[in-house]
Amino acid sequence: MDYPDAGQDIRVTVDAHATFEGAGWTRPEKAWGTFRIYHRMPAANGEPELVNWGDFKVDCLTSGGPTATVTGRLVRTGGNVGAWDDYLKRHVRMGISFYVAESKGSGPSRIGLSGGTEDGAPLLSKCMAPAADAEVIKGGYDLTDRAPAR
Repeated sequence: MDYPDAGQDIRVTVDAHATFEGAGWTRPEKAWGTFRIYHRMPAANGEPELVNWGDFKVDCLTSGGPTATVTGRLVRTGGNVGAWDDYLKRHVRMGISFYVAESKGSGPSRIGLSGGTEDGAPLLSKCMAPAADAEVIKGGYDLTDRAPAR
């Protein structure tokens, strides 16, 4: 995804699914899957590159047309930074939103990421994520709109 600091690499991998009770339901009956947020910062001033990643267990997936929102709680972290260790202890929920460009004139596909909440602040609510405001610059994704559970 596009990121304001040149040279930094943010990658998001999502495998999320949901079932809905019927037409018109906005929250899923059941949601499952995982997503990973990976952040690499290049080496600078003789320091090594920094890597931070987190794996999340999906607790909500909503979709509608060319958009989707996924939330989940942090269940595992890694890298050489330890930036999300406190988030892991608090089982912080984060959210991702997607906009899939459907045609040539609909602009680029986009993604939005929430940050983790600070200690003492309320957790992000299920099914909530910021607007998909960052352009997808490499890779892509498929989005299958919701269908009632059978």
